Amino acid sequence: MEIDILDFIEQCRHLAKQALGKHAGEPASGGFARWVHVVLHCFRVEETHSYRETPNRLKYMDEVRDALGLDRDDLPDHTTIYKSFDRLKMWVWRALLRISAQQHPQSGHAALDSTFFDRRRASSYFRQRAGRTIQTLKATTLTDVESLAVLDVHINARWKHDTKTGPQVVRRNADDLQSVAADNGFQDWHTEYEIAAHGVEYLVHYRGSSAKAAANNVLNRANGYAQRWMAETSYSTTKRSLGDAVRALSWYRQFREIVLMFAISNIEPLCEPL
Repeated sequence: MEIDILDFIEQCRHLAKQALGKHAGEPASGGFARWVHVVLHCFRVEETHSYRETPNRLKYMDEVRDALGLDRDDLPDHTTIYKSFDRLKMWVWRALLRISAQQHPQSGHAALDSTFFDRRRASSYFRQRAGRTIQTLKATTLTDVESLAVLDVHINARWKHDTKTGPQVVRRNADDLQSVAADNGFQDWHTEYEIAAHGVEYLVHYRGSSAKAAANNVLNRANGYAQRWMAETSYSTTKRSLGDAVRALSWYRQFREIVLMFAISNIEPLCEPL
C-alpha cells in the first residue's frame, strides 16, 4: 500500500507519544527524545532503509525533519539509531501495537492464527559463528475480523504448539473479546476450557468427521467461523508491504522487529493513500 510518507510520520508521532506516555519526552540515545527514535524506526522499516540510509534520506526530506523537530545539521547518527533499537524495550513496541490497533473500530470478534517469518537473510557468516540453527520464527496473532487490525502477537523461536500459545494471546485481551475463531491446530479441551473461563466464545474447528465434530463445525460456521480467514488477509497485507523476513541479527531484535511490522500494518490504513 503506497501512502503519504509525511502523513505516516505524523500518525507515528501521535501514536508513539501515546504509547510512551510520560516517558515520551525523556532523552534516549544521542540526547534525542524517545518518541523521535520510535518514529525513526517506523520510518526505517516502512521505507525498508538500512540504519546507514535512514539519516541520509532525512537530509533531503525537510517536511519530515520538521515533523520530528530535527535539524539538518544535527541528525542522529546511524549508530545512534541502531543502539536505540536495543535500548527501547519490548513493552514500547507492544504499546505501539496496542495503541495503533485501538485507532480502528473494534468488533470484539477476532481470529487466532499463526504465520512464519524467515530469519535466514542475515549474514551467513554471522549465523555460522553464532551457531544459529533456527531458520524461521513463528508469530501467533489475534486479528480483529472486521478492521483487520492486529491486536496482539506472541513470537516463538522454538515453535510451541498452537494450543500453548493461543490461550496466552487470548488471555491478555479477554476483556475486549466476545468471540475468537481458530483452526483445528488450536483445538484441545484444555484450551477450550481456559478460553471459555474468560467468557469468550471459542469458535474452533474440530478434527475428524464424527457426528460431534461435524455438528460443532456447522454451528461454528453459522456463528461466523468463516471470518477466521481475515487473519490470512492481514498476513498477506503485512508481508507484501514490509516483507516476510526479519533483517536484525539478534533474536530479541527480531522479536521487536516483527511486533513493529504489525504495528506499521495497523498504521498504514490510517494514512492518506497516494
